[in-house]
Amino acid sequence: MPEPKAASFPAIRGALRFYQIASIITGVMLLLLVAEMVLKYTPIHLELFVGGSGGLVWFAPVVEGAEGLMSTGDGFNVSLGILVAHGWFYVVYLFACFRMWSLMRWRFPRFIMLALGGVIPFLSFFMEARVARDVKAYLAAREASAASAPAPEGVR
Repeated sequence: MPEPKAASFPAIRGALRFYQIASIITGVMLLLLVAEMVLKYTPIHLELFVGGSGGLVWFAPVVEGAEGLMSTGDGFNVSLGILVAHGWFYVVYLFACFRMWSLMRWRFPRFIMLALGGVIPFLSFFMEARVARDVKAYLAAREASAASAPAPEGVR
């Protein structure tokens, strides 16, 4: 497996920072989405709204209709907003994963594990910590070995 070139180390550090931020945001959004799904699809049957007839922030019941579960609330549906925001930000997260994966020249299964972080609750937090630890250790080891290596002939 080819290793990253030393010239790409600054890009790797930037990609790592972007991945860390995207991973945390995606993880939080996924946990909010899971909470929203628990409220809506369990016997609780509620959705969160902002504005409308119920006040500033309120829960509206979800009822069984001809086309499935239907919300009875009006105003801005926060539950739907969380769903859409997570879906769009997951695309950003996948880009961050792809960039990290391609710069580090990891094998494809590692990319799959990174991508799963956005769909399995809590996994993005664990993957973020592991990737940060692995990448920082790898870069430090490569830089230390480059610093201790003798200079090539003719270069001083």
